[in-house]
Amino acid sequence: MNITHMKYAMEIARTGSINRASENLLIAQPNLSRSIKELEKEFGLTIFRRTSKGMTLTPEGEEFLALASEVLNRLDTMEHLYKLAPKKQRFSISVPRASYISDAFARFSRNITADPAEIYYKETNSYRAIHNILDADYKLGILRYAEHFDKYFKDMLEEKELNCELIAEFKYVLIMNRKSPLTKLSEIHRADLRNYIEIAHADPFVPSLPFAEVQKEELPNTTTRRIFVYERASQFELLTENEQTYMWVSPLPPKLLDRYELSQIVCADNDKVYRDMLIYRKNYTLSELDKQFITELCNSKREHLRFND
Repeated sequence: MNITHMKYAMEIARTGSINRASENLLIAQPNLSRSIKELEKEFGLTIFRRTSKGMTLTPEGEEFLALASEVLNRLDTMEHLYKLAPKKQRFSISVPRASYISDAFARFSRNITADPAEIYYKETNSYRAIHNILDADYKLGILRYAEHFDKYFKDMLEEKELNCELIAEFKYVLIMNRKSPLTKLSEIHRADLRNYIEIAHADPFVPSLPFAEVQKEELPNTTTRRIFVYERASQFELLTENEQTYMWVSPLPPKLLDRYELSQIVCADNDKVYRDMLIYRKNYTLSELDKQFITELCNSKREHLRFND
């Protein structure tokens, strides 16, 4: 189907004259006539009746150009939306609930230009991060897991044809209200936490392992009281308002500790190492926005995870 020839036919029908159409289209009349004959031959119909008064539409020509008009209008709409309009910026990522990552995202947001944009940032667990890439059209994800679960995750990522790249390795630290009695201790051990309230995430995940086993590993029986909270803002509010609470986290930026009046302390007998891994489909090419986010992520890691060195 020759779209240009259809446009020529529309102009001839509008002017009622092949001469005037030729002038308007800046096309030699013989070439214009040949184009119309080719169009009629392609569709096996006669579009125009040539008379001494000019070019008039045949009944089938009227029907054909009515349909052609719809096609051309839709093409104009598509061209406006996808070719002429500013290209929409797109970025999507699922991440663990980590302050150094959210800090990187806040800095990254300054790279978003005035052009239309769709940006998705979802804090969730590793299972949902993988699901969002495979089934919800998210482009990036970050998984967090204890290093001794590395094989479970690497095997699953290979099976799902997902790339993975190490972002950071670190040990969890404790955060608590600056007025907490725990801050008075010269050194904190796990046994010191038993009579306090732990703020925790309730959705740990390791592929191929039963949830109960993972939960036992990630939420050991070191406290008799636990509050499960899924989003970080409420976690910080609890820590700020209740001096009996504490939480295991990746190291926080100092400005966040100051904002919520929290202390960040290393636990003397905590030796478990965690990994944050960037994942994306093997056939996916990182966009410029992706690369800008990764740069900010690496900068934030170097700045804020030094607490673990």
